[in-house]
Amino acid sequence: MQLECFTTLDDPPKLVPGRPERRWMDAFAGRAPYRCLPLTMANTTGWEILCPFGFTAEWNGGTATSAIRIIPDPDSGVKDPSGFVMSHFAYGTLTFHTGYLFRTEPGWAVLAGGPPNHIKHGIQPLIGLVETDWLPFPFTMNWLFTAPSRVRFEKDEPFCFINVVEHNKLERFEPVLKTLDADPELKTQYEVWSSSRNEFNQQLKDGDPEALKRSWQKFYFRGERVEGGKVESHVNKRRLKTPEPQLTPSSSARPKDDAGDPS
Repeated sequence: MQLECFTTLDDPPKLVPGRPERRWMDAFAGRAPYRCLPLTMANTTGWEILCPFGFTAEWNGGTATSAIRIIPDPDSGVKDPSGFVMSHFAYGTLTFHTGYLFRTEPGWAVLAGGPPNHIKHGIQPLIGLVETDWLPFPFTMNWLFTAPSRVRFEKDEPFCFINVVEHNKLERFEPVLKTLDADPELKTQYEVWSSSRNEFNQQLKDGDPEALKRSWQKFYFRGERVEGGKVESHVNKRRLKTPEPQLTPSSSARPKDDAGDPS
């Protein structure tokens, strides 16, 4: 299967596989958040689109497009940033051109938003599901200021994160509420895990040397059941493919007055 990434700019922003690192995760003692496999897997389950230059955006709280001021870094050489980032929708909304028109297989769509677990104070990424199996024009990535403030986007910082989802199949799922008694085997597995976790946490609290040396249980990280045995389908590292160019002519740059809003 292919995720086709048609360039709409002569020099589009970089598109790279999602990276696991986050500054706030690095700041913890022992980089403890990286032990949480769901976090690192989310960080790498998709592709990042990176800022081609650093800039500061400031919103004064107004509703007009002029209420947002965008200031490229002096060393970026950028005089007019509107070909990449601009205030288009007003009301404190910062709009980015991705530089790509994505095309997916029938039934598959692109879920676009901010990088998972990438925290920015004062601004929030908006999330969109785009039917890229037929859409003939690009979408924009939008961030909404949460309060009048000034925010920074660094060069090579991800401003958009894309994933592909077979969204039409979601409607086939029917959530069913059950008690653990409905699945005796699962209930036993849960009780074994719960007992093991409580015992380990108590050992940590009591200062048990062996528990302190281990510091954390690794059953989920390793894909192991507490009662023994490996889970064959378990994945603890995502390795997505890097986009490769094809030897075809690139498309021309998009007009600046087209914000590419699928709605």
